[in-house]
Amino acid sequence: MDPVRNPYAPGAGQRPPELAGRDRETRTFDVVLERVARGRPERSLLLTGLRGVGKTVLLNALRSQAIGRLWGTGKFEARPDQSIRRPVAAALHMAIREIAPRHRDPDRVEAFLGVLKAFALKAAKNVRDRWQPGIEAPATRGRADSGDMEIDLTELFLDAASVATDLGVGIALFVDEMQDLTPVDVSAICGACHELSQQDAPLVVVGAGLPHLPAVLSTSKSYSERLFSYARIDRLDRDAADAALCIPAGREDVTYEPDALDALYEASGGYPYFVQAYGKATWDLAPASPITAPDVKVATPHAEAELAVGFFGSRYERATPAERDYMRAMAVLGDEPVPTSEVAKTLERKPASLSPARDALIKKGLVYAAERGVVAFTVPHFGRFLRSQPT
Repeated sequence: MDPVRNPYAPGAGQRPPELAGRDRETRTFDVVLERVARGRPERSLLLTGLRGVGKTVLLNALRSQAIGRLWGTGKFEARPDQSIRRPVAAALHMAIREIAPRHRDPDRVEAFLGVLKAFALKAAKNVRDRWQPGIEAPATRGRADSGDMEIDLTELFLDAASVATDLGVGIALFVDEMQDLTPVDVSAICGACHELSQQDAPLVVVGAGLPHLPAVLSTSKSYSERLFSYARIDRLDRDAADAALCIPAGREDVTYEPDALDALYEASGGYPYFVQAYGKATWDLAPASPITAPDVKVATPHAEAELAVGFFGSRYERATPAERDYMRAMAVLGDEPVPTSEVAKTLERKPASLSPARDALIKKGLVYAAERGVVAFTVPHFGRFLRSQPT
C-alpha cells in the first residue's frame, strides 16, 4: 500500500492519529480544570507508567485541554543533573505570556514578571554565569529570591496563580520525566503544591514519570500521596488497540481482517508505541486492503528489527558491561519484576556487590525498584529483546 498514506506514528512523544483508550484521563482532567477555575479544591495530577505507554503523548493532550479553556500553560522535562529553577521560570514565563494579553492591568503582569525574573536569576552562581531569562521587567527584590527552593517556588506559584485568578482561569505546569527531579526540587514542588491546595490557588502541576515516581515523592514528603491524584497509564485493552489501528486506517479506506488484528495485538502486547510500530510496518508491506494475518507475519520481523535499533538498542548501548550483565540476568528470570537476590544468585554474586550496577541502571532509567528488594525493566518487552540477543 502507499507508504505516503501510512497513518501510523511511532515516535517519542509523537501523538498517534487516534488517541485511543485515554478517555478516562482526559475526562478527569476536564473536571480538574473546571473545579480549579471555580476556586474549588483539587489535587495536582501525576501520570505513571512504563516507557512506551504514551505518558508524554497524554501529557501533551492534557495541555491542549488546558489551552482550550484559555489557561496559561508551560512544560519542561526534568533532568537529574539540572535544577528546575531555570526550566520552571521558562515554563511559567510561557504560561503568563499566554494569558497576559487578556489581563486588564499590565502593571500586575509586569510585577509578576519582576518576581519571575528574580526567581530565575537566583540560578546563577556568579555574575559571569548569569542566565538572562528574556524578561524586560526589572527583577523584584524580596520575593522568590531567597535561594531556598521551596520558599521561592511557593512564592512564585502563588503569585502566578494570583494573576490567573484575575482572569477567572488557571495555570497548568506540565513536568515530564518527573522521577528525574533532584531531591531538593521534589521537596520544593511538594511543598509548593501543599501551599497551593491550602489556599485554593488556581495552579496545578501535571507530572509524568516512571512507576516508582510515587515512591520518590513519598520519600521527600510523607504527605505527598494526599497532594496528588495518581493515574497509572498502562497498555491498551483489545478494543482500544483495535481502535488505534482501525480508525486511522478507515480514514484511508483500509480495513483489517479479524485475524490480522489478533496477530497485531499479540505482537504489540497493547503497548501504544508498539501498536504504532507494528501498524506502520504492516501497512508499508501489505499489498492491499484488507490487511491480513499473513501480512502481519511478513511485517513483524521488520518492525522488530526497527525496534531493536531505535527503541531497545539505543537504551542497551547506554549500559556498561556490568550493567548489561545485570539486565541479562533479569531477562533470564522472566518479564515480571524480579527479586534482586535472584539476580545475584543467577550471576553467582553477593547482592551487595551488585548494588552499584543496579543503582546506575535506576539512574539511567533502564530499571526501577518495583518494591523493596525487587527490580523491573522500565521498557516493555525489554526482557524479550535481551533474550533474543547473542551472548
